[in-house]
Amino acid sequence: MIVLTPQLLTRLLVLGLIVVIAQVAAVAQVRLLGVNADIVPLAVASAGLLCGSLGGAAFGFAVGLFVDMALVQTLGIDSLLYTAVGYGAGRVRELRDPQGAAIPPVVGGIATLVAVGGFALLQFLLGVDAPVSFLLITQIFAVVLVNTIAAIPVHALVRRWLTPALPDDPKRRRRRAYTTGGLSPLSRA
Repeated sequence: MIVLTPQLLTRLLVLGLIVVIAQVAAVAQVRLLGVNADIVPLAVASAGLLCGSLGGAAFGFAVGLFVDMALVQTLGIDSLLYTAVGYGAGRVRELRDPQGAAIPPVVGGIATLVAVGGFALLQFLLGVDAPVSFLLITQIFAVVLVNTIAAIPVHALVRRWLTPALPDDPKRRRRRAYTTGGLSPLSRA
């Protein structure tokens, strides 16, 4: 479990502000495959992969609340969904210690599916008058496809921003010592 230091909390706060403002002001204006990309669930999932379940859930809640206030939506819907996304990505980090290059796109695609599909489901359950058709499913699929591709650069940027505030991982340090030509503990005698 990663301890949330003041430096890490500050970096997460600044990251959340930048991501939400960039999403609302710029990314939502660009259409790819007939849909808009959504970098918010990608950033939340990346923070969860880097900070663990507690940090990911807290970051997801704060970012979701900010998105709801920025877009003047029903408060709490995005907070609930992004909390689940951040917690789930953090649990992946805690249980599996993901190191592969395919992890960010896979987690980003699943995070987008949870966020976009969950938002559509919650809006339907709350009684918002919106047409439900096959077009909704195709748009959700297109957003997941676009975000799966966009997950790689978003994760790289989030990792670059948060790495100075993250503590060293002893598992990674231990593995790296033997692959860089260090002496084996058996040959030191």
